[in-house]
Amino acid sequence: MNSILNITSGDIAGKIIVESGVPGEVFVWHDILYDGPRKPGWPDEETLQGRAKFLEDATGGGLSKCHILETLKNQYNKLGTASKYERIILWFDACLFDQAMLSHILACLKILNMKNVELICVDKFPGIAPYNGLGQLLPEQMASCYGNKRLVTDEQFEFAELVDKSFAIQDNIAFAELSKCHNIPLPWIPGIVIRWIQEQPDEETGLGHLENLILNALKSGCETPTEIFKFVSLKDTPPQYWGDITLWAKVNSLADRIPPFLRIEGPSPRLPQWEGIADINLFRIKKYKLF
Repeated sequence: MNSILNITSGDIAGKIIVESGVPGEVFVWHDILYDGPRKPGWPDEETLQGRAKFLEDATGGGLSKCHILETLKNQYNKLGTASKYERIILWFDACLFDQAMLSHILACLKILNMKNVELICVDKFPGIAPYNGLGQLLPEQMASCYGNKRLVTDEQFEFAELVDKSFAIQDNIAFAELSKCHNIPLPWIPGIVIRWIQEQPDEETGLGHLENLILNALKSGCETPTEIFKFVSLKDTPPQYWGDITLWAKVNSLADRIPPFLRIEGPSPRLPQWEGIADINLFRIKKYKLF
């Protein structure tokens, strides 16, 4: 048997875990599991195809459906080898992005009847404020979290399965209940569900929380994507679940509305959501006077 498989949610965090010197192989999971079409638990071919198309759209075509589909299949193939490892260690944050992913991976490991699974969830770190995630840590700080790992309990596996199902089918009734839960096996879930609810379109404006923050940035005088990113980061409540790809997608969606909430000036009609497509510094975002 191999020794340890460490699974985390981002390339930056994965790199820092490697540099921290903790034992074992490091594997990074990629998906936006709080959104998009899917079924609960282990995906079938139809679900993988739907996820790949959704993620291609979510990255503005920065990643192709073919590449994404190959990545997703490789991920589940890797997870399918979990029984070859003496221990599985999951490294995750307390944000919406990470907790939806954690719940899904736990649900899949439950299907595999895995018991040798440990969890490290970091929701704060001394000296770092605001704390948004593992990607902020230095290698030695990451290594210091290793001693906080705890064996995943049967109750956590069961609860993760419920959370994964709720996100997969976008169950508003379940979300309302989860947002009010106390003393639950995964204590970070109510907070992330509340954050998900905040992102749903308001009945009057049709806007979610992140979209409102973008418009507030424009009203405050921000024009460049970098200025908008900094403004929204400061105004949003940690832990921050989104990155530049998600934020640029929100900006683009505001430009696509009829009537549009903003206009984008630059070398292309929409902000590039992936590196290498166009220089993000060449773009300017303008608000319409109506808003």
